[in-house]
Amino acid sequence: MRGSLTGALCILLMEIMFAQNSWSITNPDMYKLYAHTLIVDYKEFQCLDKLWVKESNWNTAAHNKSGGAYGIPQLKNKKLKHMDGFTQVEWGIKYIKHRHKTPCNAWAYWLKHKNY
Repeated sequence: MRGSLTGALCILLMEIMFAQNSWSITNPDMYKLYAHTLIVDYKEFQCLDKLWVKESNWNTAAHNKSGGAYGIPQLKNKKLKHMDGFTQVEWGIKYIKHRHKTPCNAWAYWLKHKNY
């Protein structure tokens, strides 16, 4: 079921991208929709959204000069500033899964430490 749901969400994402002329959709909206195809569980996606709103407001060009973090997920990797938002989302989710297992665990950590 997850595979068919992800496929359906990807098709929806593509349709939205082509319908941009009639809708006012922003790049952050597309990145959020893409992230939601990777994190299907609504509660976990909500945690990811809260986390990345605090970190970068879903801005691909975000840069924390004091911490040296870049992009939507605010990871300490200079390569992120040259990547598109979809790749930044993928890298950020992989980082969260490796370090915290779930976005809600990452969000709980962020609430205590103001980083993840």
